[in-house]
Amino acid sequence: MLLKLERGFDKFADMIGYTTAFIMVLMILNVTYDVIMRYFFNTGSIAMQEMEWHLFSVIILLGISYTLKEDGHVRVDLIYDRLTQKKKAKINMVGVVLFIIPVALLIAVESIPFVIESFNSNEQSGDPGGLPYRWLVKSLIPLSFFLLIITSIGFFIKNLNVYKGLHDMDEYNLKGEIENLKNELNEHKHHVVDIDGKEENK
Repeated sequence: MLLKLERGFDKFADMIGYTTAFIMVLMILNVTYDVIMRYFFNTGSIAMQEMEWHLFSVIILLGISYTLKEDGHVRVDLIYDRLTQKKKAKINMVGVVLFIIPVALLIAVESIPFVIESFNSNEQSGDPGGLPYRWLVKSLIPLSFFLLIITSIGFFIKNLNVYKGLHDMDEYNLKGEIENLKNELNEHKHHVVDIDGKEENK
């Protein structure tokens, strides 16, 4: 049952990740367009420039939830890395209950009035030619933290499964990556250029 719940929450977080990745592609295209118009045609659009940080805001806000699912947020690893998987799982579960959910709930609830105020005043860009409907971007603040609460529940269940011994903890293994690179170098899989500028395969 717990494993099925974990997979369900993981799929939900993956959907958020796919959405974030798609928006990132849109932002890259947007920035490319702005650069080409500015440096090759000496023109530009205030709206398109503002769209850059609008899309960037969406990526950051939605990416919080997916990053938690991947356990990719920055942490102090001086002690954590030396612990057993069960102790790591226990720390993660305590962190979800005492820190992530309370803070996410506080931000989600307290940011709703700002969205309502922005909507009622029809807030828009202060620059001529800027984007209207700024409340759309602001509405992602409470939404993203409610999504974080949902994914943090999935994160809790995943660590509970680790604590119960149902599966191992998924961790990024830097030492393993280094060893793989060393092995590839030893097997001469890389193309080497000598100091005389002559290319050779070793």
